[in-house]
Amino acid sequence: MFASYLIGLREGLEATLVVSVLVAFLVKSDRSDKLRLVWTGVAAAVALSVAFGALLTFTAARLSFTARELFEAVASLLAVVFVTWMIFWMRRTARALSGELRGKLSDALQMGSLAVVVMAFLAVAREGLETALLFFASVQSVAVQSDPLVGILLGLLTAVVIGWLLYRGAVRVNLSRFFTWTGLLLILVAAGIFKYGVHDLQEAAVLPGLNTLAFDLGAALPAGSWYGSLLAGMFNVTAQPSVLEVVAWAAYLVPTLFFFLRPQRAAATPVPAPTTPAA
Repeated sequence: MFASYLIGLREGLEATLVVSVLVAFLVKSDRSDKLRLVWTGVAAAVALSVAFGALLTFTAARLSFTARELFEAVASLLAVVFVTWMIFWMRRTARALSGELRGKLSDALQMGSLAVVVMAFLAVAREGLETALLFFASVQSVAVQSDPLVGILLGLLTAVVIGWLLYRGAVRVNLSRFFTWTGLLLILVAAGIFKYGVHDLQEAAVLPGLNTLAFDLGAALPAGSWYGSLLAGMFNVTAQPSVLEVVAWAAYLVPTLFFFLRPQRAAATPVPAPTTPAA
C-alpha cells in the first residue's frame, strides 16, 4: 500500500504542478475564459489513464499462465524504463519546466482552442500513463496485496491537496528535496519491479535458473510477519529469490543510484571576450 501511495504522490504531484502552472499563466494573463479548455484536456488525460490501467488488468486476467507471465514481465520492464527516465528527466529539467510550459501554452493560445486542449492533454497524459503502467507493475510484483488501489488514490489526493496549497501560496515545499527523496524511494521500488520482471521471465521459461536460489531467508522473513509483508510490498524483497533475480536487482540498483546521487554539473557561464580599445 505504501509503494502505491508513493507512486500516486510522486506522479500526481508532477501532474498537479503542470496543471497549476497552466492555470496560473491563464489567470495572470487575464485569459481565465480559457481555463475550461485546460480542464477539458486534463479530464481527457485522466480518462485515458484510467482506461489504460483497466486495459492492462483486463488483458492480464484473460491470458494463459505462460502468456500472463510474459505480459507482466514486459509491463514490469517497461515500467522500470519509464520511471527511471522520468526520475532523471525531472531532476534535470525541474527548474526550467515552468517557463517551458508557459511558452508552449502561449503558442497554443495563438493557434486556437483545440491546441490548448491538446497541449493540456499531452502534458498530463504522460504522467497518467506512466502512473497506470507503474501501478500495474507494482501491484503484480507482490504476493501480499494490501489495498493498493486505496494507496494510490490516497497518494493522488495528497498530491492534489499539496498542489492546490502551493498554488494558493499557503505552503512552501522544497520541491528539489522532495523529488530527490521520492526519487530515491522510487528507484528502490523500480529495482524490485525489475527483479519481479526477471522472475516472470523465469516463470515463463524464457530465462533459466528459477529454482537456483541465491539464499533462503524464510526463517528471518516469515510470510505472515508484518515486516516481511512490508518489505515485499514496498521493494519486492522475498525470502527465496533466485540468483538471477538478485543479480538483476543489483545490476539495476547500483548504477542507477550512482548516477542519481552524483552531483549535477553546473552549466558553465561563458566568459566575455576582452574588448580591444578603439584607436
